[in-house]
Amino acid sequence: MQGLMQDYPLTIPHMFHRVERLFPTKEIVTALPTGRQRLTYGEWADRTRRLGGVLDRLGISADGRVATFSWNTARHLELYFAAPCTGRVLHTLNLRLFPEQVTYIVNHAADEVIFVDKTVAGLLWPLLPTFTTVRHLVVIDDGGPFDTSAGVPDGIELHDYEELLAGADAVEFHVADEGLAASMCYTSGTTGNPKGVVYSHRSTMLHTMATMFADGVGIRETDKVLPVVPMFHANAWGLAHSGVATGADLIMPGPDLSPKALAELIESERVTVAAGVPTIWMGVLPELAGRDTSALRIIPCGGSAVPKSLSEGFREQVGLPIFQAWGMTETSPVATVGSIKSTVADLPEDELADIRAMQGLPLFGVELRVLSQETGEAVPWDGESRGELQAAGPWIAKTYYDDPRSPESFTDDGWLRTGDVATVNAEGYIRLVDRTKDVVKSGGEWISSVELENEIMANPKVAEAAVIGVSHPKWQERPLACVVVKEGEELTKEELLEFLDGRVAKWWLPDDVVFIDEVPKTSVGKFSKKDLRSRFEGYELPTA
Repeated sequence: MQGLMQDYPLTIPHMFHRVERLFPTKEIVTALPTGRQRLTYGEWADRTRRLGGVLDRLGISADGRVATFSWNTARHLELYFAAPCTGRVLHTLNLRLFPEQVTYIVNHAADEVIFVDKTVAGLLWPLLPTFTTVRHLVVIDDGGPFDTSAGVPDGIELHDYEELLAGADAVEFHVADEGLAASMCYTSGTTGNPKGVVYSHRSTMLHTMATMFADGVGIRETDKVLPVVPMFHANAWGLAHSGVATGADLIMPGPDLSPKALAELIESERVTVAAGVPTIWMGVLPELAGRDTSALRIIPCGGSAVPKSLSEGFREQVGLPIFQAWGMTETSPVATVGSIKSTVADLPEDELADIRAMQGLPLFGVELRVLSQETGEAVPWDGESRGELQAAGPWIAKTYYDDPRSPESFTDDGWLRTGDVATVNAEGYIRLVDRTKDVVKSGGEWISSVELENEIMANPKVAEAAVIGVSHPKWQERPLACVVVKEGEELTKEELLEFLDGRVAKWWLPDDVVFIDEVPKTSVGKFSKKDLRSRFEGYELPTA
């Protein structure tokens, strides 16, 4: 027997029509070099409809890829909806990738048009001759100084965003097939070329609903949401979509992501939800001292494991611990959230701090499993047994776009192999202990670089720390700690090792500590172990 419900497609125009009708006076605030720009959703909706008309006038094909090279702004949000709501595919380009990776991505996706902010146009202009499918370049004047008068290569037409919009007619938005591609984003490509992930209307709608769950991030109409996490990578963690879907005010940080600028936005705009990666919050925390942050209700953080010391630092100063979430480009991205179950809520504060330092529980709709890398069997839920974390669900990728490497990232039964090493405890909390390529294998035993880093960063004199494995003649690998000392502080190797003694097993203690000016970062703000391994290749550890 079949159910008798309407076959109503889950498509992104539903979000657009909802905010246009119900919340036209709510605001999108964008911080630009020229000052803050305020736009109501009603004004934004009219502009977005006309942007759909622009795509028609430019002759972008029915499922053409519409690329963006932009910061978090209201203009970018217009593109977030105009492209998929006209049946086309939004393709967000990561501003921080290497030039050759940008060229690969643009050509591999077959982008027909690129919309670029003037503040970052200087990064894109030298690459224009390398693009094989781009026919239009549209410049968004966000106050940047770049001079576009030099022109563009033959075969590419140059346009001004506002001029196009002023001459366009508004169009109706309707997409009937929820299985159509809505957007695509490429992984950050730490090894080899980036891989393309293609999101459907259905997956985007379901993921948006999940970010609205009370046991998720709980985005609601009364929120003022500050997505520091970039719209050019991993869908801004779904916050751009859920902000529109609920009618929440969106506070867009634009190009200035400095700690002081973000702290000012949080205070002056009365932000309730502020989301970013750990390296962002490390810088923002001291800038919040003495500010009125009473409007904040949740601080989602992901991208890499959050040091317990950072989470507790926010709890002590702001009154809110960091709210951990975990996901990947391939998981849309939110897959776990750090909700505190009622069954653990009465634990002592230090034990709750340990739970908050985990990646959390699978979000409703996501299935996770941890399989032993030796046996392939599920590991016990004991909080100690480790294995590879794998994911399945309606907003989890099933393959990569036109990529022969896809089979290596998916199991025979269709689960995504995340590449993360994890444990799961009796309550179902996931804890990431490392990336499969970052664990230190010492004498046949595994040392978690992430856990060791978190203990090092618990030292009040340490600003950042990353741990890599260095070749060892007897033990195969031993840990090398790369440490950044806070400005104005002094720290020695001996002091740090003494601090770690008793906090980790003795055989986990780093064989050496090197002090560096800064831990290199990936395009999305994570610690780049690849760069550190290259820098310290052949490093000779001190002999006992």
